[in-house]
Amino acid sequence: MTWHTAPGDEPREPPWRRWLTMPPPAARLPWLSSGAVLLIQLAGSHFAAENQPDRVALDTAGRALLAAGPLLLLLRYRYPRLTAFATTAAVLAYLAAGYPYGPVFLSAIAGCAAAVLTGHRRSAWTAMGVLWTGLLLTGHWLYRWLPPGGDTPASWQDDAGNAAWAAAALAGAELLRVRREQRERERRARAEAERRRADEERLRIARELHDVLAHSMSVINVQAGVGLALLDSDPDQARTALTTIKAASREALGEVRQVLDALRTPGAAPRAPAPGLRQLPQLADQAARAGLHVETKTLGEPSPLPPGADLAAFRIIQEALTNTVRHSAARTARVRLHYTGGHLGIRVDDDGPAAGGTTGGGNGLIGMRERAAACGGTVTAGPRPGGGFRVTARLPLTTPRENP
Repeated sequence: MTWHTAPGDEPREPPWRRWLTMPPPAARLPWLSSGAVLLIQLAGSHFAAENQPDRVALDTAGRALLAAGPLLLLLRYRYPRLTAFATTAAVLAYLAAGYPYGPVFLSAIAGCAAAVLTGHRRSAWTAMGVLWTGLLLTGHWLYRWLPPGGDTPASWQDDAGNAAWAAAALAGAELLRVRREQRERERRARAEAERRRADEERLRIARELHDVLAHSMSVINVQAGVGLALLDSDPDQARTALTTIKAASREALGEVRQVLDALRTPGAAPRAPAPGLRQLPQLADQAARAGLHVETKTLGEPSPLPPGADLAAFRIIQEALTNTVRHSAARTARVRLHYTGGHLGIRVDDDGPAAGGTTGGGNGLIGMRERAAACGGTVTAGPRPGGGFRVTARLPLTTPRENP
């Protein structure tokens, strides 16, 4: 059963279930429950005394002992072990003084149960054992020297019944403790899973933004350089470069807006389909506008990829071509797709040489490997033996199943 405080709120446990399974914080004294125990012990013992004329009549000292246990219960979550033994001592002192039997055991049971709930199980059971031993001693041996005079031995049947009730109460406390610890473990597991999902989502968005912006900015940078160089000598070519810049920036803004929309409204369906291999011709056209001719080749029978693998394949090729535009003097790149054995093999080659820095570093290759690993694939990248640079990837054609 879930509990809602207002429309749109997250569902949570009903308050009475939390009260049953979780003790109050140590900073707050449990006045209400302790007062209830005090009332039950005083009133119950008063009425029980009317039917026990052979016991010592309740007086101020007896009522003080009856009140001592409930008052000690106020400290049961701050000092649980002390409370368990102190309430037990108050009960034994009351019974040793010969006062009437009644609900005097309630405070000791509550004190020991609180010790169990707070994790002091050994102290709780020890205190209950002390109480039981004291009852046997006073009821079957020391009664000869204790008030009231002429008392007879206690009933073994009554002692067994009291022991059964006490054991049942502590067993119930043990069950509540186990349930509370289980709920706490589940809460921590949910919090950890939520943090992990948030981290994964943050990394996913970072990869998306990196791939979108890196590719588009590379195209814009190259075309801006071309436009500046040809602005005076070849205005028509400069105009073409500016047109390319406008188209690349518009496309980049659209993809960034899609990522940000998904971030603002988690769980909502995307307004546009995620990029995939079907956009490979458009990607080749963008690279061509940046001065890189892309040759594509497909081997084997093309098979549909899972959405995650399809997006990963597109982004890996996009990042490889972006790195060629940014870091290589090559004017031609070759993209090969090979469908075989339940996997898609991707290879992107350029002839180099490197221009203005090294290839193979930065966040782009890290993002490639993360994308491939997320859908059960692998990526390798490095210089080719004959010169240039090569990126290879292997992605499954089916969604990998999670381990049981």
